[in-house]
Amino acid sequence: MPDHPPGGGAAYHVPVMVEEALAYLAPAPGEVFADATLGGGGHSAALAERISPGGALYGIDRDVEALETARERLGRFPDVGVTLVHSRFGDLDSSIDALPGGESLRFDGVLFDLGVSSHQLDAERGFSFRRDERLDMRMDASDPSSMTAAELLASAPEAEIARILWEYGDEKWSRRIARRIVERRAQGAPLDTTRQLAEIVEQSVPRPAWPREIHVATRTFQAVRIAVNCEIEQLQDGLRAAFHRLKPGGRLVAISYHSIEDRIVKQTFAAWAGRTPSAPGMSPAALLPVTNSNVATLLTRKPITPRVAEIERNPRARSAKLRALRRDS
Repeated sequence: MPDHPPGGGAAYHVPVMVEEALAYLAPAPGEVFADATLGGGGHSAALAERISPGGALYGIDRDVEALETARERLGRFPDVGVTLVHSRFGDLDSSIDALPGGESLRFDGVLFDLGVSSHQLDAERGFSFRRDERLDMRMDASDPSSMTAAELLASAPEAEIARILWEYGDEKWSRRIARRIVERRAQGAPLDTTRQLAEIVEQSVPRPAWPREIHVATRTFQAVRIAVNCEIEQLQDGLRAAFHRLKPGGRLVAISYHSIEDRIVKQTFAAWAGRTPSAPGMSPAALLPVTNSNVATLLTRKPITPRVAEIERNPRARSAKLRALRRDS
């Protein structure tokens, strides 16, 4: 995927598994789609090409910079009705309702591409420990009422910080890291930058326990980012809202990047399909029927992962998992 995709706009984000997503969304001319995680508009541009002429595309993102980048890119599709909405995808229902005629709007398909965009990782927002930046991590930096990562770590109790690191990052050393964070603020030392947080993690985890495949601070940064942006709650609310908005026969595709997201998508899709995830000890891909009153059909029994060639072009795609379902009624 090129750094400057066709359709204008500066490099923002290399969209992941575009062809796979399109295969399950099956867009056709004149249909109505929503991209609940618009980003720079890479997936949306591919959708717009296929719903042209006469289709409608609704792009939702909490990042103002993303909306502006996507607006430029999607400007090359004058025969597609493009509506961009500044909102969290968890608020999809209320944000669509606020549009003219929005209360009756239903979609032929909805796409979620979860996680952080390449642009956000490379921007000075504190998502990455690879540069020393202010510890912000807000996806919507324009919202002055939202709490930054620095503010969260400066105010949360030690037990809460440990819970965040354990539940959202699978960090085995969560208690030790949380203890050092609280000790640092008790000493009056600031915790305002990414380098300071990364150093706390490096000091907390014994050197022999450092993972080989990722930086030792990766899980902590992921967990704090998820907490700052309420990503788990947003995902649960967003999936429900998207399914509610689907027409019968409408398709829902979600691309996730870590186990928490994928587990929520898997369990939610399974419930709508009248199935339940397998019991512990069985294959995690197995799904056992529990009821005949399903309202959807799973289009992917196992998650779809990127091809080797895509991972070689875009290493950030390596952890992606795609799941899809169709609403039946």
